[in-house]
Amino acid sequence: VTLPALHIVNEKLRCVPMEAIPEIAELLGLSPAQVHDTLSFYGYFKSQPHGVVRAWVCQSISCALRGGDEVLDAMCQKLGVHPGEATADGKVTLEFGECLGICEHAPAMLANDKVYKNMTPEQAGLLADELRAQADAGG
Repeated sequence: VTLPALHIVNEKLRCVPMEAIPEIAELLGLSPAQVHDTLSFYGYFKSQPHGVVRAWVCQSISCALRGGDEVLDAMCQKLGVHPGEATADGKVTLEFGECLGICEHAPAMLANDKVYKNMTPEQAGLLADELRAQADAGG
Protein backbone atom coordinates (compact mmCIF):
# COMPACT_ATOMS: atom_id res chain seq x y z
CA VAL A 1 0.00 0.00 0.00
CA THR A 2 2.97 2.31 0.42
CA LEU A 3 3.80 2.66 -3.28
CA PRO A 4 0.29 3.74 -4.35
CA ALA A 5 0.26 6.31 -1.56
CA LEU A 6 3.65 7.67 -2.64
CA HIS A 7 2.45 7.85 -6.24
CA ILE A 8 -0.64 9.82 -5.21
CA VAL A 9 1.44 12.37 -3.30
CA ASN A 10 3.99 12.55 -6.13
CA GLU A 11 1.27 13.10 -8.73
CA LYS A 12 -0.27 15.98 -6.79
CA LEU A 13 2.94 17.69 -5.62
CA ARG A 14 5.45 16.52 -8.29
CA CYS A 15 7.54 15.26 -5.38
CA VAL A 16 7.25 13.51 -2.02
CA PRO A 17 8.49 15.99 0.57
CA MET A 18 10.01 14.59 3.75
CA GLU A 19 7.26 16.35 5.69
CA ALA A 20 4.72 14.01 4.07
CA ILE A 21 6.32 10.84 5.44
CA PRO A 22 4.77 10.97 8.95
CA GLU A 23 1.33 11.73 7.53
CA ILE A 24 1.52 8.88 4.99
CA ALA A 25 2.74 6.56 7.75
CA GLU A 26 -0.14 7.51 10.04
CA LEU A 27 -2.73 7.06 7.27
CA LEU A 28 -1.34 3.61 6.40
CA GLY A 29 -0.72 2.43 9.96
CA LEU A 30 3.02 2.17 9.35
CA SER A 31 6.05 3.66 11.00
CA PRO A 32 7.68 6.64 9.30
CA ALA A 33 10.81 4.48 8.89
CA GLN A 34 8.86 1.95 6.82
CA VAL A 35 7.55 4.67 4.52
CA HIS A 36 11.02 6.23 4.23
CA ASP A 37 12.54 2.84 3.37
CA THR A 38 10.16 2.44 0.45
CA LEU A 39 10.56 6.07 -0.62
CA SER A 40 14.36 5.95 -0.59
CA PHE A 41 14.53 2.61 -2.42
CA TYR A 42 13.00 4.01 -5.60
CA GLY A 43 14.93 6.69 -7.50
CA TYR A 44 11.64 7.76 -9.07
CA PHE A 45 10.55 9.71 -6.00
CA LYS A 46 12.27 13.02 -5.29
CA SER A 47 11.92 15.30 -2.27
CA GLN A 48 11.94 18.47 -4.40
CA PRO A 49 9.42 19.18 -7.17
CA HIS A 50 10.35 18.04 -10.64
CA GLY A 51 9.23 19.70 -13.85
CA VAL A 52 5.76 19.46 -15.31
CA VAL A 53 7.37 17.13 -17.83
CA ARG A 54 9.83 14.60 -16.46
CA ALA A 55 12.01 12.85 -19.03
CA TRP A 56 14.38 9.92 -18.65
CA VAL A 57 16.99 8.78 -21.12
CA CYS A 58 17.79 5.11 -20.61
CA GLN A 59 21.40 4.42 -19.70
CA SER A 60 21.28 0.61 -19.75
CA ILE A 61 24.05 -1.17 -21.61
CA SER A 62 21.84 -1.69 -24.69
CA CYS A 63 20.93 1.98 -24.92
CA ALA A 64 24.48 3.12 -24.16
CA LEU A 65 25.89 0.93 -26.92
CA ARG A 66 23.37 2.28 -29.43
CA GLY A 67 23.89 5.99 -28.69
CA GLY A 68 22.03 6.72 -25.46
CA ASP A 69 24.84 8.94 -24.16
CA GLU A 70 24.67 11.05 -27.31
CA VAL A 71 20.87 11.31 -26.97
CA LEU A 72 21.24 12.45 -23.37
CA ASP A 73 23.93 14.98 -24.37
CA ALA A 74 21.70 16.38 -27.13
CA MET A 75 18.77 16.73 -24.73
CA CYS A 76 20.99 18.41 -22.13
CA GLN A 77 22.35 20.89 -24.67
CA LYS A 78 18.95 21.73 -26.09
CA LEU A 79 17.31 22.14 -22.68
CA GLY A 80 20.33 23.84 -21.07
CA VAL A 81 20.54 21.40 -18.15
CA HIS A 82 22.68 18.63 -16.74
CA PRO A 83 21.15 15.22 -15.98
CA GLY A 84 19.00 15.45 -12.87
CA GLU A 85 18.22 19.14 -13.32
CA ALA A 86 15.13 21.06 -14.34
CA THR A 87 15.11 23.79 -16.94
CA ALA A 88 15.47 27.35 -15.64
CA ASP A 89 11.70 27.81 -15.82
CA GLY A 90 11.17 24.55 -13.89
CA LYS A 91 9.04 23.07 -16.66
CA VAL A 92 11.15 20.09 -17.82
CA THR A 93 13.30 17.80 -15.69
CA LEU A 94 15.80 15.62 -17.55
CA GLU A 95 17.21 12.53 -15.89
CA PHE A 96 19.00 9.38 -16.86
CA GLY A 97 17.28 6.17 -15.94
CA GLU A 98 18.40 2.65 -15.55
CA CYS A 99 16.61 0.17 -17.78
CA LEU A 100 13.29 1.08 -19.36
CA GLY A 101 12.82 -2.52 -20.44
CA ILE A 102 12.63 -1.92 -24.19
CA CYS A 103 16.18 -2.84 -25.18
CA GLU A 104 15.10 -3.92 -28.66
CA HIS A 105 14.25 -0.25 -29.35
CA ALA A 106 17.45 1.25 -27.93
CA PRO A 107 18.21 4.00 -27.32
CA ALA A 108 14.95 4.78 -25.56
CA MET A 109 13.44 7.61 -23.58
CA LEU A 110 10.42 8.06 -21.36
CA ALA A 111 8.73 11.43 -20.90
CA ASN A 112 5.92 11.38 -18.35
CA ASP A 113 4.08 8.31 -19.63
CA LYS A 114 5.13 8.32 -23.30
CA VAL A 115 7.92 6.09 -24.61
CA TYR A 116 10.25 7.22 -27.39
CA LYS A 117 12.08 4.47 -29.25
CA ASN A 118 15.19 4.28 -31.45
CA MET A 119 16.18 7.84 -30.56
CA THR A 120 18.90 9.77 -32.35
CA PRO A 121 20.60 12.95 -31.16
CA GLU A 122 18.75 14.85 -33.92
CA GLN A 123 15.40 13.51 -32.75
CA ALA A 124 16.34 14.39 -29.18
CA GLY A 125 16.80 18.04 -30.12
CA LEU A 126 13.36 18.12 -31.72
CA LEU A 127 11.84 16.26 -28.79
CA ALA A 128 13.25 18.82 -26.35
CA ASP A 129 11.17 21.49 -28.09
CA GLU A 130 8.12 19.21 -27.98
CA LEU A 131 8.59 18.61 -24.25
CA ARG A 132 8.78 22.33 -23.59
CA ALA A 133 5.52 22.78 -25.50
CA GLN A 134 3.92 19.97 -23.48
CA ALA A 135 5.06 21.62 -20.25
CA ASP A 136 3.61 24.96 -21.38
CA ALA A 137 0.32 23.16 -22.03
CA GLY A 138 0.37 21.72 -18.51
CA GLY A 139 1.99 18.35 -19.08
